[in-house]
Amino acid sequence: MTVNTTSPAATVEKSFNADQAQAQARLLFQDSARWIADNWLQVLVALGVGAAIVVVLLVVRRWGVRLCRNDRAGWGTVAGRAVARTSVFFMVMLAAKLVDGYASAPPMVTATIEFLFTVAAVFQAAIWAREVILGVVERRTASDHYHGEALASAMGLIRLLVTFALFSVALIVVLDNLGVNVTGLVAGLGVGGIAIGLAAQGIFADLFAALSIIFDKPFRRGDNVSYDQTNGSIAEIGLKSTRIRSITGEERIISNKNLLDKEITNNSRREHRRASFVIGVTYQTDPDVCARIPAMLREIVEAEQRVFVRCGFVGFGASSLDFELIFDSPGVDYAAFYDGRTAVGIAILRRFNAEGIEIAYPTQVNMTARADGSIVDPAPAAR
Repeated sequence: MTVNTTSPAATVEKSFNADQAQAQARLLFQDSARWIADNWLQVLVALGVGAAIVVVLLVVRRWGVRLCRNDRAGWGTVAGRAVARTSVFFMVMLAAKLVDGYASAPPMVTATIEFLFTVAAVFQAAIWAREVILGVVERRTASDHYHGEALASAMGLIRLLVTFALFSVALIVVLDNLGVNVTGLVAGLGVGGIAIGLAAQGIFADLFAALSIIFDKPFRRGDNVSYDQTNGSIAEIGLKSTRIRSITGEERIISNKNLLDKEITNNSRREHRRASFVIGVTYQTDPDVCARIPAMLREIVEAEQRVFVRCGFVGFGASSLDFELIFDSPGVDYAAFYDGRTAVGIAILRRFNAEGIEIAYPTQVNMTARADGSIVDPAPAAR
């Protein structure tokens, strides 16, 4: 035996709601028929104007499609994509809204047009905003100075997040215009968003770090970077982590958030590489010869096609008179810098040998004293 659990009150309420909806639909139809019969000329003119407005909007949408094809890398593409996503329903409701007052439509028809126009306008605005945001992201990553490999893996999630956020706001606005109390819905979405954010905060932190890499562009794939004790080239920038090929051959993987928290040196954006030598000459070197050493070293550096920075006397060492030489090698190529530094060092050695300047090395001299404390010459003059 089947038991009917529906209460009589609920049945009456449902029947009442259905009858009320049918009555409103019948009233709308009757008012519309009476209005068309009494104002047929104004209605025809309004329909003609509305059709012309729709045609103009269709032409504008077609122009947006053509703009996307012709301007593939500029801001015109972003605007064209938004215009091209304009819906026909929005065009029709916009035209109806513009010509509504001309034909003196009855209140029921006006209210219906107002409601449909609100729905169309709100969701169309969400579509436009989504296309503009995604277009800006794609344009930033498609520039000549960035490969956009992070976008390839992140674009699906970015599109999902942007679409969910914009259409949630659009839905709330529509419900609010219908007179629905959306306070509970907004609170529920807020609590749900906080819960999701706390549960996946690590993933979102790395995702936003990846977006920071996209927009701020501290490095790109192929750049040679250094952080902490790691030095290598960027192999891949992913949604959650970045892979770095170390100079010793192994692949190092670090999360995007942890990587951006460090001080990163991008060696690929150097204007030059700097080298320095500390050269010590013996204490027996003549002071006049020491005075000529900075100019001598400058000639050597410039002869090797390097950029002289500075050179001078820096101190009295334990076994030497110390001079410091600083010079730059133009460009970022480490191999060229390495070879240039070697060439400068060998050229210094040749020049010092030719000039008779002795490069010092650690030495010790033992002195013998007489009983009265006077020093015995360790190398007495030959007799």
